[in-house]
Amino acid sequence: MGVLGGCCLTGWSLPASPSARQAQSINVEQATALPSRGPLAVAGDIPEQTKRVGPGAIGVADGAVPDGVTVFDNGYPAVTNLDPTLLDALRQAATAAGADGVQFYVNSGWRSPAYQEQLLAQAVSKYGSRNEAARWVATPATSAHVSGDAVDIGHSGAAAWLAEHGSEYGLCSIYRNEPWHYELRPVAVADGCPAMYADPTQDPRMHG
Repeated sequence: MGVLGGCCLTGWSLPASPSARQAQSINVEQATALPSRGPLAVAGDIPEQTKRVGPGAIGVADGAVPDGVTVFDNGYPAVTNLDPTLLDALRQAATAAGADGVQFYVNSGWRSPAYQEQLLAQAVSKYGSRNEAARWVATPATSAHVSGDAVDIGHSGAAAWLAEHGSEYGLCSIYRNEPWHYELRPVAVADGCPAMYADPTQDPRMHG
């Protein structure tokens, strides 16, 4: 566990191999049951280093975040390097959620290619094959986190709130096995969020 500015950088583990139940659609009740800072979509253990200390070190500059960062925190590239339209939608939704007593925390946002590559290597090690790892971790070339188009939101109250209200802001959960992973789908404001993919391997963007 690293330390940054007096705040501990929280580590987390890759999700366990998904069960049949994880393949079911997320609903508000399921979202409420999520852990306060559960396993992130396409993420492995955050490295101990919180700053670059040498070649290969991954830190805040690469998109790692300490616990407690919100969508309003401009001091973290994980937040500020998100697509501006996505970030604006997140902040509008977070403001509305705040009126309901719910706060959005950024468990993961923008990531550098190096950070994404490290997470992919960790996933291959954990799951035993690149094919199985692909259910949770994209390559740097295809990751929506690397392009700044995806954010992993916590805690459980935020997930529940977004499951009910996210489409009003164009914020949609994309994968059934990653209910914390949100991307911007502007058409959702009028038409609702599109059907979710079972996992990233079903997403055509991952094969482009």
